[in-house]
Amino acid sequence: MSGITQVETVVVGGGAMGAATAWQLARRGRDVALLERYEPGHRIGASHGASRNFNVAYSDPAYVAMLVDALPLWRELEVESGAGLLELVGVANHGPAADFDDVHAALTHAGIPAEFLPLDEAAARWPGIRWDTRVLFNARAGRVNADATIAALHRAAAAADADVRHRTRATRIEPLGDARVRVASVTDAGVEEVFEARTAVVTLGAWTTKLIGGLALPRLVVTQEQPAHFAVRDEAMQWPSYNHHPGAARDGYGYWRSPVYGMLTPGEGVKAGWHGVGPVVDPDARDFLPVPDQLADLQRFAREWLPGVDADAAQPISCTYTTTPDENFVLGRIGPIVVGAGFSGHGFKFTPVVGRILADLADGSGPGPDRFRADRVIARDAGSPTGLGRG
Repeated sequence: MSGITQVETVVVGGGAMGAATAWQLARRGRDVALLERYEPGHRIGASHGASRNFNVAYSDPAYVAMLVDALPLWRELEVESGAGLLELVGVANHGPAADFDDVHAALTHAGIPAEFLPLDEAAARWPGIRWDTRVLFNARAGRVNADATIAALHRAAAAADADVRHRTRATRIEPLGDARVRVASVTDAGVEEVFEARTAVVTLGAWTTKLIGGLALPRLVVTQEQPAHFAVRDEAMQWPSYNHHPGAARDGYGYWRSPVYGMLTPGEGVKAGWHGVGPVVDPDARDFLPVPDQLADLQRFAREWLPGVDADAAQPISCTYTTTPDENFVLGRIGPIVVGAGFSGHGFKFTPVVGRILADLADGSGPGPDRFRADRVIARDAGSPTGLGRG
Protein backbone atom coordinates (compact mmCIF):
# COMPACT_ATOMS: atom_id res chain seq x y z
CA MET A 1 0.00 0.00 0.00
CA SER A 2 1.27 3.46 -0.92
CA GLY A 3 0.84 6.54 1.27
CA ILE A 4 -2.00 9.01 1.26
CA THR A 5 -2.39 10.96 -1.98
CA GLN A 6 -3.54 14.55 -1.45
CA VAL A 7 -5.89 15.96 -4.08
CA GLU A 8 -8.48 18.74 -4.09
CA THR A 9 -11.32 16.58 -5.45
CA VAL A 10 -11.60 12.87 -6.11
CA VAL A 11 -14.36 11.77 -8.49
CA VAL A 12 -15.50 8.18 -7.92
CA GLY A 13 -16.98 6.64 -11.05
CA GLY A 14 -15.81 7.48 -14.56
CA GLY A 15 -18.97 7.00 -16.56
CA ALA A 16 -20.67 9.92 -18.28
CA MET A 17 -21.46 12.05 -15.24
CA GLY A 18 -18.21 11.45 -13.38
CA ALA A 19 -16.09 12.06 -16.46
CA ALA A 20 -18.02 15.25 -17.19
CA THR A 21 -17.43 16.44 -13.63
CA ALA A 22 -13.70 15.74 -13.85
CA TRP A 23 -13.55 17.59 -17.18
CA GLN A 24 -15.34 20.62 -15.75
CA LEU A 25 -13.15 20.74 -12.65
CA ALA A 26 -9.91 20.25 -14.55
CA ARG A 27 -10.67 22.96 -17.09
CA ARG A 28 -11.13 25.33 -14.12
CA GLY A 29 -7.61 24.50 -12.97
CA ARG A 30 -8.76 22.31 -10.08
CA ASP A 31 -6.65 19.39 -8.85
CA VAL A 32 -8.85 16.36 -9.55
CA ALA A 33 -8.44 12.58 -9.71
CA LEU A 34 -10.99 10.42 -11.52
CA LEU A 35 -11.28 6.78 -10.40
CA GLU A 36 -12.97 4.32 -12.78
CA ARG A 37 -13.36 0.69 -11.75
CA TYR A 38 -13.36 -0.81 -15.24
CA GLU A 39 -11.29 -0.62 -18.40
CA PRO A 40 -11.99 2.00 -21.12
CA GLY A 41 -14.97 1.13 -23.27
CA HIS A 42 -16.50 -1.35 -20.82
CA ARG A 43 -20.18 -2.29 -21.14
CA ILE A 44 -21.03 -3.01 -17.52
CA GLY A 45 -22.95 0.10 -16.48
CA ALA A 46 -25.25 2.71 -18.02
CA SER A 47 -22.96 4.86 -20.19
CA HIS A 48 -21.99 2.49 -23.01
CA GLY A 49 -23.43 2.03 -26.50
CA ALA A 50 -23.35 4.14 -29.61
CA SER A 51 -26.61 6.07 -29.24
CA ARG A 52 -28.78 7.99 -26.78
CA ASN A 53 -31.71 10.29 -27.46
CA PHE A 54 -30.99 14.00 -27.17
CA ASN A 55 -34.67 14.63 -26.50
CA VAL A 56 -35.69 18.11 -25.39
CA ALA A 57 -39.39 17.43 -24.74
CA TYR A 58 -39.75 18.69 -21.16
CA SER A 59 -42.05 21.25 -19.60
CA ASP A 60 -40.59 21.18 -16.08
CA PRO A 61 -38.69 24.49 -15.58
CA ALA A 62 -35.70 22.79 -13.90
CA TYR A 63 -35.10 20.54 -16.89
CA VAL A 64 -35.87 23.20 -19.49
CA ALA A 65 -33.25 25.46 -17.90
CA MET A 66 -30.71 22.64 -18.20
CA LEU A 67 -31.70 22.06 -21.83
CA VAL A 68 -30.95 25.68 -22.69
CA ASP A 69 -27.37 25.10 -21.56
CA ALA A 70 -26.97 21.57 -22.91
CA LEU A 71 -26.38 22.17 -26.62
CA PRO A 72 -23.63 24.82 -26.26
CA LEU A 73 -21.84 22.64 -23.67
CA TRP A 74 -22.00 19.62 -25.99
CA ARG A 75 -20.45 21.76 -28.71
CA GLU A 76 -17.72 22.95 -26.32
CA LEU A 77 -16.87 19.34 -25.52
CA GLU A 78 -16.71 18.51 -29.23
CA VAL A 79 -14.29 21.37 -29.84
CA GLU A 80 -12.05 20.50 -26.88
CA SER A 81 -11.99 16.77 -27.62
CA GLY A 82 -11.96 16.94 -31.41
CA ALA A 83 -14.83 14.43 -31.60
CA GLY A 84 -18.25 14.65 -33.25
CA LEU A 85 -20.74 13.55 -30.59
CA LEU A 86 -24.18 15.06 -31.18
CA GLU A 87 -26.18 14.82 -34.42
CA LEU A 88 -29.26 17.00 -34.69
CA VAL A 89 -31.45 14.60 -36.65
CA GLY A 90 -34.46 15.81 -34.65
CA VAL A 91 -36.69 14.03 -32.15
CA ALA A 92 -40.35 13.27 -32.81
CA ASN A 93 -42.64 12.53 -29.88
CA HIS A 94 -45.96 11.01 -30.85
CA GLY A 95 -48.93 9.13 -29.50
CA PRO A 96 -51.90 10.12 -27.31
CA ALA A 97 -49.84 11.81 -24.57
CA ALA A 98 -51.59 14.36 -22.40
CA ASP A 99 -48.89 17.01 -21.99
CA PHE A 100 -47.72 17.73 -25.54
CA ASP A 101 -49.23 21.23 -25.34
CA ASP A 102 -47.44 22.01 -22.07
CA VAL A 103 -44.14 20.82 -23.53
CA HIS A 104 -44.64 22.87 -26.70
CA ALA A 105 -45.42 26.01 -24.66
CA ALA A 106 -42.43 25.56 -22.32
CA LEU A 107 -39.95 24.97 -25.12
CA THR A 108 -41.28 27.84 -27.22
CA HIS A 109 -40.96 30.17 -24.22
CA ALA A 110 -37.35 29.03 -23.76
CA GLY A 111 -36.49 29.56 -27.42
CA ILE A 112 -36.13 25.85 -28.20
CA PRO A 113 -37.75 24.94 -31.55
CA ALA A 114 -40.92 22.85 -31.23
CA GLU A 115 -43.66 22.29 -33.79
CA PHE A 116 -46.65 20.06 -34.33
CA LEU A 117 -46.58 18.12 -37.60
CA PRO A 118 -49.59 16.65 -39.40
CA LEU A 119 -49.47 12.84 -39.49
CA ASP A 120 -49.25 12.76 -43.28
CA GLU A 121 -46.26 15.12 -43.28
CA ALA A 122 -44.46 13.01 -40.69
CA ALA A 123 -45.21 9.87 -42.70
CA ALA A 124 -43.84 11.44 -45.88
CA ARG A 125 -40.63 12.55 -44.16
CA TRP A 126 -40.02 9.36 -42.14
CA PRO A 127 -41.84 6.38 -43.65
CA GLY A 128 -40.00 3.94 -41.41
CA ILE A 129 -42.32 4.88 -38.52
CA ARG A 130 -46.12 4.56 -38.39
CA TRP A 131 -47.17 7.81 -36.75
CA ASP A 132 -49.75 7.91 -34.00
CA THR A 133 -52.31 10.59 -33.05
CA ARG A 134 -50.07 13.68 -32.68
CA VAL A 135 -46.47 14.45 -33.58
CA LEU A 136 -44.44 17.02 -31.64
CA PHE A 137 -41.16 17.54 -33.48
CA ASN A 138 -38.04 19.20 -32.11
CA ALA A 139 -35.46 20.06 -34.77
CA ARG A 140 -32.75 21.06 -32.28
CA ALA A 141 -32.59 17.55 -30.87
CA GLY A 142 -31.37 14.18 -32.07
CA ARG A 143 -28.91 11.53 -30.91
CA VAL A 144 -25.66 11.40 -28.95
CA ASN A 145 -22.90 8.83 -29.39
CA ALA A 146 -22.46 7.56 -25.83
CA ASP A 147 -19.25 5.54 -26.35
CA ALA A 148 -17.58 8.44 -28.12
CA THR A 149 -18.75 10.82 -25.38
CA ILE A 150 -17.07 8.86 -22.60
CA ALA A 151 -13.82 8.64 -24.55
CA ALA A 152 -13.99 12.36 -25.37
CA LEU A 153 -14.60 13.34 -21.74
CA HIS A 154 -11.71 11.22 -20.48
CA ARG A 155 -9.46 12.66 -23.16
CA ALA A 156 -10.52 16.27 -22.49
CA ALA A 157 -10.21 15.85 -18.71
CA ALA A 158 -6.72 14.36 -19.04
CA ALA A 159 -5.70 17.13 -21.44
CA ALA A 160 -6.72 19.63 -18.74
CA ASP A 161 -4.47 17.77 -16.24
CA ALA A 162 -7.04 15.59 -14.48
CA ASP A 163 -5.51 12.36 -13.13
CA VAL A 164 -7.68 9.79 -14.96
CA ARG A 165 -7.28 6.27 -13.59
CA HIS A 166 -8.99 3.18 -15.02
CA ARG A 167 -9.16 -0.24 -13.38
CA THR A 168 -9.19 1.49 -10.00
CA ARG A 169 -12.08 0.68 -7.65
CA ALA A 170 -13.04 2.79 -4.67
CA THR A 171 -13.56 0.50 -1.68
CA ARG A 172 -14.46 2.97 1.07
CA ILE A 173 -15.40 6.63 1.49
CA GLU A 174 -14.80 8.11 4.94
CA PRO A 175 -15.83 11.70 5.75
CA LEU A 176 -13.38 13.52 8.02
CA GLY A 177 -15.77 16.20 9.22
CA ASP A 178 -17.48 18.60 6.81
CA ALA A 179 -14.40 19.66 4.85
CA ARG A 180 -12.24 16.56 4.27
CA VAL A 181 -12.82 13.06 3.01
CA ARG A 182 -10.76 9.92 2.47
CA VAL A 183 -11.31 7.50 -0.37
CA ALA A 184 -9.64 4.09 -0.27
CA SER A 185 -9.04 2.34 -3.57
CA VAL A 186 -7.51 -0.76 -5.12
CA THR A 187 -6.38 -1.43 -8.67
CA ASP A 188 -6.93 -4.60 -10.68
CA ALA A 189 -3.30 -5.43 -9.89
CA GLY A 190 -4.04 -5.26 -6.17
CA VAL A 191 -2.29 -1.94 -5.48
CA GLU A 192 -4.06 -0.08 -2.66
CA GLU A 193 -4.07 3.69 -2.38
CA VAL A 194 -5.85 6.21 -0.18
CA PHE A 195 -6.84 9.65 -1.45
CA GLU A 196 -7.53 12.53 0.89
CA ALA A 197 -9.49 15.43 -0.54
CA ARG A 198 -11.65 18.39 0.27
CA THR A 199 -14.49 16.78 -1.66
CA ALA A 200 -15.43 13.41 -3.09
CA VAL A 201 -17.88 13.36 -5.98
CA VAL A 202 -19.71 10.03 -6.19
CA THR A 203 -21.07 9.20 -9.66
CA LEU A 204 -21.32 5.44 -9.43
CA GLY A 205 -24.67 4.82 -11.10
CA ALA A 206 -25.92 1.38 -10.12
CA TRP A 207 -23.19 1.04 -7.45
CA THR A 208 -24.08 4.25 -5.57
CA THR A 209 -25.95 2.60 -2.71
CA LYS A 210 -23.28 -0.07 -2.34
CA LEU A 211 -20.64 2.54 -1.51
CA ILE A 212 -22.56 5.34 0.20
CA GLY A 213 -25.77 3.63 1.28
CA GLY A 214 -25.38 5.16 4.73
CA LEU A 215 -26.17 8.65 3.45
CA ALA A 216 -29.74 9.95 3.58
CA LEU A 217 -30.44 9.75 -0.16
CA PRO A 218 -33.67 9.15 -2.04
CA ARG A 219 -34.26 5.45 -2.64
CA LEU A 220 -32.35 4.24 -5.71
CA VAL A 221 -33.66 1.19 -7.58
CA VAL A 222 -31.36 -0.54 -10.07
CA THR A 223 -32.95 -2.33 -13.01
CA GLN A 224 -31.52 -4.16 -16.00
CA GLU A 225 -33.06 -2.67 -19.13
CA GLN A 226 -33.11 -4.57 -22.42
CA PRO A 227 -33.70 -2.54 -25.58
CA ALA A 228 -32.84 -3.99 -28.98
CA HIS A 229 -31.57 -2.94 -32.37
CA PHE A 230 -33.70 -3.92 -35.35
CA ALA A 231 -32.27 -4.34 -38.83
CA VAL A 232 -33.23 -1.54 -41.25
CA ARG A 233 -34.99 -2.56 -44.48
CA ASP A 234 -33.72 0.40 -46.53
CA GLU A 235 -30.37 1.99 -45.63
CA ALA A 236 -31.27 5.16 -47.55
CA MET A 237 -34.28 5.86 -45.33
CA GLN A 238 -34.11 8.88 -43.02
CA TRP A 239 -34.87 8.44 -39.31
CA PRO A 240 -35.44 10.94 -36.51
CA SER A 241 -35.00 9.88 -32.92
CA TYR A 242 -38.41 9.18 -31.44
CA ASN A 243 -40.53 8.59 -28.36
CA HIS A 244 -43.89 6.87 -28.73
CA HIS A 245 -46.39 7.39 -25.90
CA PRO A 246 -49.24 4.89 -25.54
CA GLY A 247 -52.92 5.32 -24.89
CA ALA A 248 -55.58 3.09 -23.35
CA ALA A 249 -55.46 -0.71 -23.46
CA ARG A 250 -58.81 -0.77 -25.28
CA ASP A 251 -57.18 1.14 -28.14
CA GLY A 252 -54.58 -1.56 -28.77
CA TYR A 253 -51.92 -0.58 -26.26
CA GLY A 254 -52.68 -3.35 -23.78
CA TYR A 255 -49.38 -5.18 -24.32
CA TRP A 256 -47.26 -2.05 -23.93
CA ARG A 257 -44.96 -1.99 -20.89
CA SER A 258 -44.29 1.77 -21.02
CA PRO A 259 -43.58 4.46 -23.59
CA VAL A 260 -41.07 3.36 -26.23
CA TYR A 261 -37.94 5.36 -27.05
CA GLY A 262 -35.57 4.86 -29.95
CA MET A 263 -33.32 6.17 -32.67
CA LEU A 264 -31.22 5.02 -35.59
CA THR A 265 -27.83 3.77 -34.42
CA PRO A 266 -25.66 3.99 -37.57
CA GLY A 267 -24.25 0.59 -38.44
CA GLU A 268 -26.41 -1.26 -35.89
CA GLY A 269 -30.03 -0.62 -36.84
CA VAL A 270 -32.96 1.18 -35.26
CA LYS A 271 -33.02 1.05 -31.48
CA ALA A 272 -36.26 0.57 -29.57
CA GLY A 273 -36.75 0.05 -25.87
CA TRP A 274 -39.26 0.03 -23.07
CA HIS A 275 -38.59 2.64 -20.39
CA GLY A 276 -37.76 1.47 -16.89
CA VAL A 277 -39.54 -1.90 -16.82
CA GLY A 278 -36.63 -4.32 -16.48
CA PRO A 279 -36.01 -6.61 -13.50
CA VAL A 280 -34.41 -5.26 -10.33
CA VAL A 281 -30.80 -6.45 -10.20
CA ASP A 282 -27.57 -6.39 -8.26
CA PRO A 283 -25.13 -4.64 -10.65
CA ASP A 284 -22.44 -7.18 -9.70
CA ALA A 285 -24.67 -10.17 -10.49
CA ARG A 286 -26.36 -9.41 -13.81
CA ASP A 287 -27.07 -11.97 -16.53
CA PHE A 288 -27.27 -9.36 -19.38
CA LEU A 289 -30.07 -11.45 -20.95
CA PRO A 290 -33.40 -10.11 -22.21
CA VAL A 291 -36.63 -11.08 -20.45
CA PRO A 292 -38.26 -13.23 -23.15
CA ASP A 293 -41.81 -11.84 -22.91
CA GLN A 294 -40.56 -8.24 -22.82
CA LEU A 295 -38.48 -8.85 -25.94
CA ALA A 296 -41.45 -10.52 -27.65
CA ASP A 297 -43.63 -7.51 -26.89
CA LEU A 298 -40.90 -5.16 -28.15
CA GLN A 299 -40.79 -7.14 -31.40
CA ARG A 300 -44.56 -6.84 -31.61
CA PHE A 301 -44.21 -3.08 -31.23
CA ALA A 302 -41.63 -3.02 -34.03
CA ARG A 303 -43.87 -5.14 -36.24
CA GLU A 304 -46.85 -2.82 -35.72
CA TRP A 305 -45.20 0.60 -35.54
CA LEU A 306 -41.83 0.44 -37.33
CA PRO A 307 -42.50 -0.69 -40.90
CA GLY A 308 -38.97 0.34 -41.84
CA VAL A 309 -37.34 -2.45 -39.78
CA ASP A 310 -37.33 -6.23 -39.75
CA ALA A 311 -38.97 -7.08 -36.42
CA ASP A 312 -37.58 -10.62 -36.57
CA ALA A 313 -33.99 -9.38 -36.89
CA ALA A 314 -33.55 -8.11 -33.33
CA GLN A 315 -30.24 -7.77 -31.50
CA PRO A 316 -30.92 -7.32 -27.76
CA ILE A 317 -28.64 -5.08 -25.71
CA SER A 318 -28.37 -4.50 -21.97
CA CYS A 319 -27.81 -1.54 -19.65
CA THR A 320 -28.83 -0.39 -16.18
CA TYR A 321 -31.20 2.28 -14.96
CA THR A 322 -30.79 3.73 -11.46
CA THR A 323 -34.15 5.28 -10.69
CA THR A 324 -35.51 7.54 -7.94
CA PRO A 325 -39.15 7.35 -6.82
CA ASP A 326 -40.00 10.57 -8.70
CA GLU A 327 -37.54 9.95 -11.58
CA ASN A 328 -35.81 13.25 -10.78
CA PHE A 329 -32.03 13.33 -10.51
CA VAL A 330 -29.97 13.44 -7.32
CA LEU A 331 -27.47 16.31 -7.57
CA GLY A 332 -26.46 17.51 -4.16
CA ARG A 333 -23.91 17.73 -1.40
CA ILE A 334 -23.89 16.13 2.04
CA GLY A 335 -20.85 17.25 4.03
CA PRO A 336 -17.73 16.66 1.91
CA ILE A 337 -19.53 14.23 -0.41
CA VAL A 338 -21.22 15.37 -3.63
CA VAL A 339 -23.63 12.89 -5.16
CA GLY A 340 -24.73 12.58 -8.78
CA ALA A 341 -27.16 9.67 -9.12
CA GLY A 342 -30.68 8.55 -9.97
CA PHE A 343 -30.68 9.60 -13.62
CA SER A 344 -33.67 7.33 -14.15
CA GLY A 345 -33.11 6.57 -17.82
CA HIS A 346 -33.30 10.17 -19.06
CA GLY A 347 -30.04 11.76 -17.96
CA PHE A 348 -27.51 11.26 -20.74
CA LYS A 349 -28.61 14.27 -22.80
CA PHE A 350 -27.70 16.47 -19.82
CA THR A 351 -24.21 15.01 -19.31
CA PRO A 352 -22.10 18.20 -19.67
CA VAL A 353 -24.64 20.25 -17.70
CA VAL A 354 -24.68 17.68 -14.89
CA GLY A 355 -20.88 17.76 -14.89
CA ARG A 356 -20.95 21.53 -14.47
CA ILE A 357 -23.50 21.36 -11.63
CA LEU A 358 -21.52 18.69 -9.76
CA ALA A 359 -18.30 20.65 -10.28
CA ASP A 360 -20.02 23.74 -8.85
CA LEU A 361 -21.08 21.74 -5.81
CA ALA A 362 -17.56 20.34 -5.41
CA ASP A 363 -15.68 23.62 -5.58
CA GLY A 364 -18.31 25.80 -3.94
CA SER A 365 -19.23 27.78 -7.05
CA GLY A 366 -22.96 27.15 -6.66
CA PRO A 367 -25.56 25.24 -4.64
CA GLY A 368 -27.11 23.27 -7.50
CA PRO A 369 -30.84 23.17 -8.34
CA ASP A 370 -32.99 22.77 -5.23
CA ARG A 371 -35.21 20.34 -7.16
CA PHE A 372 -32.41 17.75 -7.16
CA ARG A 373 -31.12 18.05 -3.57
CA ALA A 374 -29.55 14.85 -2.30
CA ASP A 375 -31.34 15.11 1.05
CA ARG A 376 -34.79 15.92 -0.32
CA VAL A 377 -37.85 14.07 0.92
CA ILE A 378 -39.96 12.57 -1.86
CA ALA A 379 -43.70 12.28 -1.35
CA ARG A 380 -45.03 8.76 -1.65
CA ASP A 381 -47.30 9.75 -4.55
CA ALA A 382 -44.69 11.85 -6.38
CA GLY A 383 -45.04 11.75 -10.13
CA SER A 384 -42.34 11.61 -12.79
CA PRO A 385 -40.71 14.70 -14.33
CA THR A 386 -43.15 16.91 -16.20
CA GLY A 387 -42.44 16.20 -19.86
CA LEU A 388 -41.68 13.52 -22.37
CA GLY A 389 -37.90 13.50 -22.19
CA ARG A 390 -37.12 9.81 -22.33
CA GLY A 391 -33.96 8.33 -23.75
